[in-house]
Order: sequence, then C-alpha cells, then structure tokens
Amino acid sequence: MSQFIDDVDQRTRLVGQNRMELLLFHLGSQQMFGINVFKVREVIAKPTLRHLPGSNPVVCGVANIRGRTVSVIDLALAIGFPSLTVDQGDDAKVIVTEFNRSVQGFWVSAVDRIVNVNWETVKPPPRGTEQESYLVAVTEVDGRLVEIIDVERVFAQVNQLKADVSEEVQKQAGEIPHDRRILIVDDSLVARKQIERAIVELGFRTETRSDGKAALEYLEELAEADMVDSSIEMVIADIEMPRMDGYTLTRRIREHGKLKNLRVILHSSLSGQFNVDMVKRAGADDFLAKFDPDELAAAVLKHAHRE
Repeated sequence: MSQFIDDVDQRTRLVGQNRMELLLFHLGSQQMFGINVFKVREVIAKPTLRHLPGSNPVVCGVANIRGRTVSVIDLALAIGFPSLTVDQGDDAKVIVTEFNRSVQGFWVSAVDRIVNVNWETVKPPPRGTEQESYLVAVTEVDGRLVEIIDVERVFAQVNQLKADVSEEVQKQAGEIPHDRRILIVDDSLVARKQIERAIVELGFRTETRSDGKAALEYLEELAEADMVDSSIEMVIADIEMPRMDGYTLTRRIREHGKLKNLRVILHSSLSGQFNVDMVKRAGADDFLAKFDPDELAAAVLKHAHRE
C-alpha cells in the first residue's frame, strides 16, 4: 500500500482540475467507504496499541508511528457500526491521516485501492440523512456505491476544538453592517457550524451551501437580480467539496462579470505550500487551514468592508 501514498503531493494537484483521488476501504462488510487521499499520510499494518484509561470509547488506543504517538480511532465504532477491534483480521489496517492540524489513525478492516474521480460525480448524501449520518458525500466506482465519510465530524467527537472567537478579536470587529451576509460553503456539517458560529460572533449574518456548485448557482441568482453588492460581503469556501471544488468555484467567480470583485477566502483541513500556491492561482484573496476561530475572524475582518 505504501506505493499508493508515496506521491500524495503529485496526486493533490488533481484538486485544481476539479478532480480528486479516493482511498477505498471496508469497515467489516462488503460496503465500500472512501476518504480523500489528500488527507492520507500512509497506510500501515495493524500496530501494537496501548490503551489510555479515560480516553474516548472510540479511541482503541495509541500507537508509536514513526516516532510519534498517534491516537488510533475505531472508525466503524465512531460512526455507529460494530467495533472492528473485537475481530482483528489479518487484513486490518490503520489509515494514518493528517488534517485539522492533527495526525490520527483510523482502524479499518481492509484497504482496497485508490481511484481517481471527478468531483462532478461526487454527490451530497441523500436528502434527509446529512445530520443523522457521518457521510459527507457518495459516488460510484465500477457500479458500486462508495460512501465518503465525514472524518472531520469523527475528529470533532474525539477532539474538542476551540469554538469561540476571543473577546479581544470580537472587540476589533466594531460595528458590522447587519444587511451584509457571508456565504459559507463546506460539505462538512461540522465545519459549516464551526465557521458559522465564529462569523455570527463577529456580527455578520450567514448563508450556507454544502458544495461549490450550489454556491455558484446561488451567487448567479443574486447577480441576475443585481443583488450581489448589496447582500454578500464575502465567500468562505472549503477546497475539497462534491460537484465543484473550492478552486473551481473561485475561478468561476472571477470569470463572472458581476461576481468577480467578491472577496473569497479558501480554507482546508490540510495546510501546506501547495494550497497557498493554488489559492493564488485560482484568484482567492486568502487561505486558512482549519480550524482556529481567531485566525478565521482576523481574516474576515481584514477583507471585510468597514463602515
């Protein structure tokens, strides 16, 4: 499996083409699940685990991985399935991931392969299931349904992130025009709520969409009615999203005569120079790594129109 991960930096460049690669895996059944390779550092054989008393029940232990102590999460248990660690088959693997400024492992029953998909073929979860499940999207590979897990939601239930903007930063906001809204675009329900909370604490109103295509359609409706300048302060968009990624959304905004002056902040659970370079190339105004409410608030205040 190591050869699949060695060239992750090269694979991530697919994002700029509205494409991504999924690592496919199983959680004790024939159902196929996926995670964006962008978030994966490596896949390793099941390691020796040391249990930590008092840890979250979905954390099956910690392992020493390349000299670093890493929490390993029973992914099946975390999303409501039977625990995988009870029956530890020979095919069991740990997917080591890095996102939200943290490294963690996900215990899975088997890893299949990596596939290249177009974001346009990746769809939001079926209507009515988004809040009740841990799916962020679904797609098809070789005629089989692949369920893409919202690992950021799993991460949030294990690691409590700082949620509020500090009083010091809130004071810098001053008087915010109440008729101005910030459009938040993210396929993760957890991420949308985190961002929305920080934005509301600054005094802005919010509008949310779960993917780039839905956001662009909303903005185009406003443009047709000549309501962009009077209603939208800026766009804060995730980079990796179904149907249309954040880079493509930004380019489409810049190409539209009535949208091109909108301020756009792109953010991602993955940091790195590649993202910064791609943000500049796409024409966004700023890039942030998820999730620090004060950093987000400072970026919003930097680019917002002030009275």
